[in-house]
Amino acid sequence: SKMTVKAVKMPCTSANVYTKVPDGGWGWTVAFAFFVVEALTYGIIKSFGVFFNDLMESFDETNSRISWIISICVFVQTFTAPLSTVLSNRFGHRLVVMAGGLLVSAGMVIASFARSVVHMYVTIGIVSGLGYCLSFLPTVTILSQYFDKRRSLVTAVASTGECFAVFSFAPAITALKEQIGWRYSMLSVGVLQLGITACGSLLRPIVIREQEEVKAQPPEESTETKYMLENEQTCTSIESIDSGVDITTSPSNVPGKTKAEPKSEEPKQHGQNPVDNNSTPPEPKTKLLDFSVMRDYSFICYAFFGLFATLGFFAPSLYIIPLSRSLGIGKDHSAYILSAMAIAEVFGRIFAGWLLNKKPIRKIYIELICVILLSVALVAFPFASGFWGLMICSVYFGFMLGTVAGTHIPLLAEDDVVGIERMSSAAGVYVFIQSLAGLAGPPLAGVLVDTTKNYSSAFYSCAAGMVLGAVFLALVRPCKTGLCHHHQQQQQQQQQGEESTAGPPPELPDDFIDMDIGKAENSGKGSDSV
Repeated sequence: SKMTVKAVKMPCTSANVYTKVPDGGWGWTVAFAFFVVEALTYGIIKSFGVFFNDLMESFDETNSRISWIISICVFVQTFTAPLSTVLSNRFGHRLVVMAGGLLVSAGMVIASFARSVVHMYVTIGIVSGLGYCLSFLPTVTILSQYFDKRRSLVTAVASTGECFAVFSFAPAITALKEQIGWRYSMLSVGVLQLGITACGSLLRPIVIREQEEVKAQPPEESTETKYMLENEQTCTSIESIDSGVDITTSPSNVPGKTKAEPKSEEPKQHGQNPVDNNSTPPEPKTKLLDFSVMRDYSFICYAFFGLFATLGFFAPSLYIIPLSRSLGIGKDHSAYILSAMAIAEVFGRIFAGWLLNKKPIRKIYIELICVILLSVALVAFPFASGFWGLMICSVYFGFMLGTVAGTHIPLLAEDDVVGIERMSSAAGVYVFIQSLAGLAGPPLAGVLVDTTKNYSSAFYSCAAGMVLGAVFLALVRPCKTGLCHHHQQQQQQQQQGEESTAGPPPELPDDFIDMDIGKAENSGKGSDSV
């Protein structure tokens, strides 16, 4: 059967109505928009380090105080994820992403005129951080709605935008600073980020309806034919002026001003039916933020996985260069190690998307294997020695990081976690929980490094968090269909058993009055005979 596509015009936007998930179509445009949004959000955040030395010299601040700019930005981005979900459900993904693009651009442009690091905390940390949240999360949510069978592959490939951005933006901004200075370079980055608004305009909403609902509307020709046949029976003609009957072929105008009232009553009744069929029933109101996901044991375990796994996402990118310098590796070679890690991450994302697209396959188990291998990579860093040792560990870590980082949010749409219907609310709550680890992770690793005077402790702490995340990830599937689900079924059966024992009163037969009257008559006759 051919898939039916119907565009429904709505105020200020238009939605694509499909009978099933298209797995393509306009979804390819949404995938391209997500690629660009990834580049202009996470790509800029990861490339912001090129401004660190300039900000330290201009504001006469320490490295730790300057690093708080990105820390606040990332925290605001993840902490306000539920707000992004509420606004998307209320106003639509398109308007929210466009507003987020304006906030991102405005924060970066205003920051180029900042006179202190505190101004940077407000402009980039809060304003742009909120814009990043409003831009990224709705884009990945609506992309998951356009794809089903290819969801993992398309999302993974589109998420490589941030990796390519790190390659291109970092050297481009560095070269631009030498020509026009860091302030005008930051201003140029802010103007470039207006592209998020353009990408937001491409996020056309999608509506999935059953095929019966699309074909349920009866054509108007049958109604018009009915009236023509009825006119032939009354010896009248639609084109006749002398017939005394004013008839139009529009069903809405059928109960018109006719003189043959007895004949017009029946058409009135029949003419109203197509109008009732064409009128779509009111759709149920969508919850702005569905907190029912917090009662789902599988989602709770998956949220704890995201909380602890986030601890292991940042360590190598922050500490790989200091670790390599402590081992006597030069500055240029240390930069090559970081670049190799980013290249490997691209291949890891693509490989994970291709693998998860295979059937039959349990995607949650593939994710678990990747998380375990990622934990091994974190443990291997402290044992590496020399340039090639760190290079091998970085490439291995980057590849495994790509398999996890590009798939852990889209996996919320799988039935093993919450499903596509509740993904929007689940993603908001999930990223909000991640923000706690994102805020506490870097300071915790920094305290361990300052205490032990050894960068290896940061990698060990991140590996411990990743192992805990793997434990909770392993519990997601059992909680969905295993012990917890069995326990819920037992409780429901007990409740049903109690209701059945109490039971409603037995229903009386309909003819119980006749039976009683018959008994009374028989007893009366018996007494007369006596």
